[in-house]
Amino acid sequence: MSRNHFDVARNHFDVVVLGGGTAGERVAAGLARAGRAVALVENRLVGGESPYFACVPSKSLLLSARRGETWELAVARRDEITGNLDDGGAAARMADAGVTVLRGWGRVTGPGSLDVDGTGYGFDDLVVSTGSEPAVPAVEGLEDVPVWTSDEALTVPDLPRRLVVLGGGPVGCEMAQVYAAFGSAVTVVEASGRLLTAEAPFAGEILAEALRRMGVDLRLGAEPARVERCPVGLRLWLSDGGVVEADRILVAAGRRPRVEGLGLETLGIAVHAGRPLSIDTTCRVRTCGALIPDLSVPAGAAAAPEAVHAATTASAGGIASAARLADPALSAGGAGGAGIAGGAGGGARQAATAVVGDGGGGDAAGGVDDAGAAGTGQARVSEDAERVAEDDPSARMPEFSGGVWAAGDVTGVARTTHAARYQARVVVSNVLGKHREADYRAIPRVVYTAPTVYAVGISPVHAEQAGMNLIKAGCDLSATARAAVEAEDRGRVELYADGERGLLVGAAAVGLYAEEWMSEIALAIRAETPLSLLTDVVHAFPTFGEAVEAPLRELAARL
Repeated sequence: MSRNHFDVARNHFDVVVLGGGTAGERVAAGLARAGRAVALVENRLVGGESPYFACVPSKSLLLSARRGETWELAVARRDEITGNLDDGGAAARMADAGVTVLRGWGRVTGPGSLDVDGTGYGFDDLVVSTGSEPAVPAVEGLEDVPVWTSDEALTVPDLPRRLVVLGGGPVGCEMAQVYAAFGSAVTVVEASGRLLTAEAPFAGEILAEALRRMGVDLRLGAEPARVERCPVGLRLWLSDGGVVEADRILVAAGRRPRVEGLGLETLGIAVHAGRPLSIDTTCRVRTCGALIPDLSVPAGAAAAPEAVHAATTASAGGIASAARLADPALSAGGAGGAGIAGGAGGGARQAATAVVGDGGGGDAAGGVDDAGAAGTGQARVSEDAERVAEDDPSARMPEFSGGVWAAGDVTGVARTTHAARYQARVVVSNVLGKHREADYRAIPRVVYTAPTVYAVGISPVHAEQAGMNLIKAGCDLSATARAAVEAEDRGRVELYADGERGLLVGAAAVGLYAEEWMSEIALAIRAETPLSLLTDVVHAFPTFGEAVEAPLRELAARL
């Protein structure tokens, strides 16, 4: 196809993008501005989850809570910021960029062909950015009582008198703080023994204390067993014998990629319900029979030390495994298993792309879903894909000259809005023939509570599971003059270095504005900046950023 050419007679686009969320929007607009004929397929709202049901409304409510606003004012402000769930502005921006927006459900019918609610279209390249959806646990009686997911919790005007939050991950913690701040009696039920189980223990402990001070009842180490409707509200029985009475349940137990019903099997792509699409470092989707790293070690299992060492190198294969270690969202359980594979994988070609699907990019917390396992990084043939190909020869990749790419939550990699934006840039480059590989070692994970929880790189939890020699050094924020100035002494920062390579590979912080003053650490991890240089950086006084100086000096002295 020639540039800026849409074949009207054949309804043929250079690129079709399935899903108009964070990743889909940016891929479509970027390729259209580069001269490609692009169609964006969306059956819900252009913009996806983040601006309407996740990041934007949750941060708005958290700000209103900190300001001490009334619930009514907070809801009005939230609805104004989210455009009252009107995507007219977003659709207009796509049109201005030269993107054709196709409203409806898109399904691939074969190589280079797509159906959108009964109308056929052709494409050269396909980009899948269909996002994710809330995962609802199987609890007896849950379907018979009033239940919210984060979608409802962040759009409706209701303020429950008593609210149970299932899940102590980023979304659950943010929602608990929001509703507790506005007067709801909130109970958080978390099966593990602490909050934010994927991150450094101190992070969950500090946040737990902050929530308890607000009156939140934390039921840690207990699972929901069954629930029933009562004359007034509902009653929830827990696995430890406890009973909680409430008016509504908010499910915040992670998210699952949207991969079903897209027809990807017709392109030789193995699709498994609730599991992400497997991509290589260029964000190209892998097909049946392709080599896929075994990144699905069950929680608690240890990986070979040499595999962990490879995971922290800058090689293409190492980046894949490093992403697993650095991103607790890449788990064997919950929302899915292995998501990425090492190696350059199928070079980019100069062609147009198609985007199809709904939703996309990012959970309400701007962080990650509940914890999973570290991976080994040992390459093998995907057993599921291999079995599908053997049982059904037609499942092997058909003759197809174009490329299939994926970005955002559907990949299962670093499920955040900012990661979706990053992957979108990678996809655009590769579709345009400018080879680019993604590096996920320094994607921040943030919980926007008060205090903020920030993490980046490898967490000590997953490093321990993988048998990695992680060296730790930390500092309480109370040691800084800024803590006294702000009258806020809650918080701590910890830095983690690879004991074998002597480089910074991870960090975690809890404290006021942590999402702002920890960015230099993310850069240091990504750039593999020597500790000798990091210890020579001068921070302004008085700032919380000074808190990283002592840990950096300690690590430098020990390595």
